[in-house]
Amino acid sequence: MTNSVTTLPLLTKTECNILRGIAIIGIFLHNYSHWLGPIVKENEYQFFQQNADRFLQVVLSPDSNLPLHLLSFFGHYGVPVFLFLSAYGLELKYGQAQTPSADSHRPSAIAFIRQHYLKLFKMMIVGFVAFTLVDYVTRGPHHYAFLDVVAMLGMFNNLLPHPDQIIWPGPYWFFGLMLQLYAVYRLLLYRRSWQWTVALMAICLLIQCFLAPESEALNRYRYNFMGGMLPFGLGILYARFGKELSLQAYLNILVLSSIMAVAFSLNFYAWTLVPAFICSGSVALVKIITAGGQKPVIGSLAAFFSWMGTISSALFVSHPITRKIFIPISRDGDVYAGLILYITASLLIAAMWPAIQKKKA
Repeated sequence: MTNSVTTLPLLTKTECNILRGIAIIGIFLHNYSHWLGPIVKENEYQFFQQNADRFLQVVLSPDSNLPLHLLSFFGHYGVPVFLFLSAYGLELKYGQAQTPSADSHRPSAIAFIRQHYLKLFKMMIVGFVAFTLVDYVTRGPHHYAFLDVVAMLGMFNNLLPHPDQIIWPGPYWFFGLMLQLYAVYRLLLYRRSWQWTVALMAICLLIQCFLAPESEALNRYRYNFMGGMLPFGLGILYARFGKELSLQAYLNILVLSSIMAVAFSLNFYAWTLVPAFICSGSVALVKIITAGGQKPVIGSLAAFFSWMGTISSALFVSHPITRKIFIPISRDGDVYAGLILYITASLLIAAMWPAIQKKKA
């Protein structure tokens, strides 16, 4: 570990964009794959041993759907990467500002939470309205209750009973989660000792271990900030104490993190630690990619991931719309035809989304 005051950020803007790009690829492909009947289901909010066993089975006896199995089972771990990056950015922007002018402009807790609520709301609202319109003219529309809509707009839907049944589109649970974590950061962790962060991470993990793996209690617990505290806390600690490592060290971290992420996914108690390995492996992967950026293939890959990172917010908001339209194609038998149409349409709309939002405003 190094001193918390650093001259240059540990992650450059390009590296952050690459991380976002990798994370959003996992998320938006996962959110398509796991809706297909024959595909292995993930353990995201609860732990089902049969899902872990089935994942092991399809890896040992692969079929033509193996890429979809992997995306379905692991793709949702893009969320911890976003939480890690959000905490890292918050700590650099607010936690490490040491100048008198920064202290004099320190936002109050209410102003801080309000500011970030509005930022999330502006990101969400256009996509939510567009999705509800598409949802009601396509097969199997969701039936919204009054409280569900109010909770979605207020971003407290994660707190309601059975959040997985009332949050629609499902990926929008992330907005409520982020609002909670913004509040936790400002009220409990902002400018406090690292021990507060470590203690909160440990408490949230410990409580999780006492909840039944398949229970609704665990489901609700992980829909809220407690389930995301591990990667969020790691982001804060990385911003304060992280340091640059050698390329060989990053290679070792990537290999070890990958092995541990897979192995720990097969047991309930170990599974709670998987987000930590996802974050460490993702950072190591990005460092390796940027180190080899002068090579044409790796440079092209880095540029693609970086571009994906720049449209990640738009892609996150808009991909439920295209999923609702194209997933019937895959469900009716043309699995990869539906997937490629979904990818193409999603990327095109995400690239156009800033202009759509600006025109809407």
